Amino acid sequence: MTETYLLKPIGWVRKQDGRQGIIEVEAAYLPALLGLAQYSHVWVIFWFHENDNPRDRGILQVHPCRNPANPLTGVFATRAPVRPNLIGLSAARLLGMEGHRVILAGLDAREGTPVLDMKPYLAESDAIHEATGPSLLPHVEDGVKPRDG
Repeated sequence: MTETYLLKPIGWVRKQDGRQGIIEVEAAYLPALLGLAQYSHVWVIFWFHENDNPRDRGILQVHPCRNPANPLTGVFATRAPVRPNLIGLSAARLLGMEGHRVILAGLDAREGTPVLDMKPYLAESDAIHEATGPSLLPHVEDGVKPRDG
C-alpha cells in the first residue's frame, strides 16, 4: 500500500554574499524559533525542489560526487540530490537570528529551496566519532572517516 504525506515548508533558503545562507521562516512558525539561538549549529531538512520530477525520483544509483571515476553506488549510500523522496539534510553553523530570518554558515542548499524543518545540532549525540565510510572514493563525503582496507 502506498501512502501519501503532505509536507509544508516552514521557510525558504535565501543566499547572501554567496556563502551565508538565510532561512526566511514563515510567520506562522516564528514561535517555533524560541530557544534556537542558544545553539551553535542546526540541522536543516529541506526539499530538493529542482529534482522534483519522475525521472530524477527514479534514479536509484549514481556515481558519488558526480564523478564517473567513482563506482556506481545506490543513492541511499550517497548524499545525491536525486532519490525517491527528495529530502535533503545539512548541518550549518548558526550565525544569528533577525526576526523571521535565521542566518547560517555552511548551509548546503540552493536559493529558493523549501525548508521542511530545523533541529538543533546536539554535540553529545549527533557526533558519532567511531563512524566510518568507504575508502574507495577520491572525495570523502561529509567528513566521514574512511574504513581501513
